[in-house]
Amino acid sequence: MLRRDKVDQSYIRRKAEEEGVPVVDFLLRKMKELEKVEGRPSTLFAACPNSETVIKAALRSAKRANAPIKFAATLNQVDEDGGYTGLTQSEFVEMVKIEAEAISYEGLIIVALDHGGPWLKDQHSIENWSLEETMTAVKKSLEAAIDAGYDFLHIDPTVDKTLPPGEIIPIERVVERTIELIKHAENYRRKKGIAPLGYEVGTEEVHGGLANLEVFDRFLSLLKEGLEKEGLSEVWPILIVGKVGTDLHTTIFDPEVAKTLAEKAAKYGSFIKGHYTDYVENPEEYPLSGMGAANVGPEFTEEEYNALTQLAQLEDKLKKEKLIARSSLILQVLEKEVYESNRWQKWLKGEEKGKDLYDLSPSRQKWLIKTGCRYIWAQPRVVASRTLLYRNLEQNGYRGEEMVLLQVERAMDKYFRTFNLIDLHDRLKKVVE
Repeated sequence: MLRRDKVDQSYIRRKAEEEGVPVVDFLLRKMKELEKVEGRPSTLFAACPNSETVIKAALRSAKRANAPIKFAATLNQVDEDGGYTGLTQSEFVEMVKIEAEAISYEGLIIVALDHGGPWLKDQHSIENWSLEETMTAVKKSLEAAIDAGYDFLHIDPTVDKTLPPGEIIPIERVVERTIELIKHAENYRRKKGIAPLGYEVGTEEVHGGLANLEVFDRFLSLLKEGLEKEGLSEVWPILIVGKVGTDLHTTIFDPEVAKTLAEKAAKYGSFIKGHYTDYVENPEEYPLSGMGAANVGPEFTEEEYNALTQLAQLEDKLKKEKLIARSSLILQVLEKEVYESNRWQKWLKGEEKGKDLYDLSPSRQKWLIKTGCRYIWAQPRVVASRTLLYRNLEQNGYRGEEMVLLQVERAMDKYFRTFNLIDLHDRLKKVVE
């Protein structure tokens, strides 16, 4: 097998490079042009690569849809220390190349950093890193992402652990740190002679952030002014994260707010990006509201867990019939690893703080274990247990990994369909010469 030099060699990437434009900027603008030709809008789908399964499933789903796929990897997931996936930035890019090559997927693959900012890597927050420590680490992570071949960087300094609890970070400070990180990335990129990068800036996060329209306007105005002062007037984020009604615990997208934000962003030549699109009840409203892109992540962890639950039930049946010698105990292993990781504590609600996992209601325990699995998929005991599960099933004529992949892919197919992305590679040729 010949290893591709770039993550893809699609005609979209080639055209963007010929024009000297970041590939995400090029793609979103061409999608907007296509909307005028076809009369129907599209929204770019981004998958958060919280497991090897998700990476494989996303590429397979994208190939089936004949559409681009964007991977948005957080520093918790992928970083110089391996993150919870066990992958560094360069290893992540190489894995995407290998898996794309394995299925002969020739479409556009966008590799992006998600939530690059101080204290947004859990380790920095848990260990109470200083501003200088966390900013220095984030800058090193930006450099590693650029070296690895990332196309796109989400700069998100909307969290400030130096403030008293409950106090919201001043908008001026968010702008100042956004500019500092973009400037660092641009200086490094130019020094290395690397092609232009695309940018996304954050104005909303699960911790609370910049949500009202007045602050949104002020953020963009100050950012534009600040970038110009730093000699970076040609660098402008193509995506702005907007608070459009969704977070980790809600599933209703607000199309009216989205339309308003999209109109404001359009004045600056940008598009709105939605986060926490998981299990959203009205995904078809995203394109109709002018949303440029949307991230989905925890949903795929839950679907991976649900698929493994079904396989565990099948394995139990085989064990009772004495068709396997030893059970993988996959569900027990997952629960134990999530519990011992303590990562479930991150998602405790106010009245739950300080409680043990098993002091909570069964439904809350189940949810925290499900969503917490993203942090432990790569742990040795989990990998070993899953390997045994798949082997037990394979010996009895079942293709376990394929069954898990298909369940995750079904969840992804929904977004390719409702975001009007089917056959986008072919359709874009109407506006890309």
